[in-house]
Amino acid sequence: MADEKISRLVEVAKMYYQLDYSQQEIAQKLGISRPTVSRLLVQAKQEGIVQIKIFNPAEDVEEIARQLKEKFQLKDCIVTPVANFEDPTIKEKLGEAAADYLYKIVESGDTIGITWGTTIYQLVKKMQPKNVKDVTIVQLNGGVSYSESNTYAAEIVNGLANAFNTTPHFLPVPAIVDSMVVRQAIVADRHVKKLLELGKKANIAIFTVGEPGDQSTLMHAGYFFDSDIEILRENKTVGDICSRFIDRNGQVCNETLNDRTIGIELTDLAEKEYGILLAGGASKIDGIYGALTGHYANTLITDQYTAKSLLEMESDDQ
Repeated sequence: MADEKISRLVEVAKMYYQLDYSQQEIAQKLGISRPTVSRLLVQAKQEGIVQIKIFNPAEDVEEIARQLKEKFQLKDCIVTPVANFEDPTIKEKLGEAAADYLYKIVESGDTIGITWGTTIYQLVKKMQPKNVKDVTIVQLNGGVSYSESNTYAAEIVNGLANAFNTTPHFLPVPAIVDSMVVRQAIVADRHVKKLLELGKKANIAIFTVGEPGDQSTLMHAGYFFDSDIEILRENKTVGDICSRFIDRNGQVCNETLNDRTIGIELTDLAEKEYGILLAGGASKIDGIYGALTGHYANTLITDQYTAKSLLEMESDDQ
């Protein structure tokens, strides 16, 4: 008799909660009254046959963010929920979250250093104007003269300057040059030197992780020699930060290439009051891990899928 009772409770519960039948439809199908169906559903809860769990996505991402802060010793971490693990969706949602965060932290007198890329561009598109004074906006690394995809360098610096009612400071030089001698000559120019110093002194830096290998914007721009590519592959590059290529442990992958790069040094990024890493997506996970392991960022803004992957990863040294 007890088994029959349980079977009837399970049957009614399945029809109502899994098959989406109404109580009236269940009553008609089983030849019982609607009040009886209602009573059986209540009983199914009381017997533990039906257990209702309410999932709050906001609470979930907050816990993930807390764990990431602890694992990577971060000052702040924002994990934003996204509907799917696709780059356009991720970039748009991260842009919204980063724009809100930047609006919250920027104060009069701040200097903001920023790099380029499609993820950073989404931040600028979502940025709301803020009434602050004497904010300085400066480009952190050189740009690319040719790219199959738009890096939005000019739009980013201009857009951020407009949001804070200030004058933009561009770094109108290549990200990477052919030799260290050429780099030394360029950075010796007093105008370029001033811009690099401004980036070094910035108390807020906003940057992302470039994709590794053949997907790299810098590789498509033709800045690499064959020997550069070979060294990057041998040393297992996972991406670049401000045009400086790192491995999974945050170490520079190619010192010769690094010596030809024009922009902020990774050691200077690590000193920022707010070093904001804005990145997400399957192709960026290893690069983000390298950036965090190298302690180049103290603030991370990412999506929940990337965040969960980061929590599962362990250092190559372990």
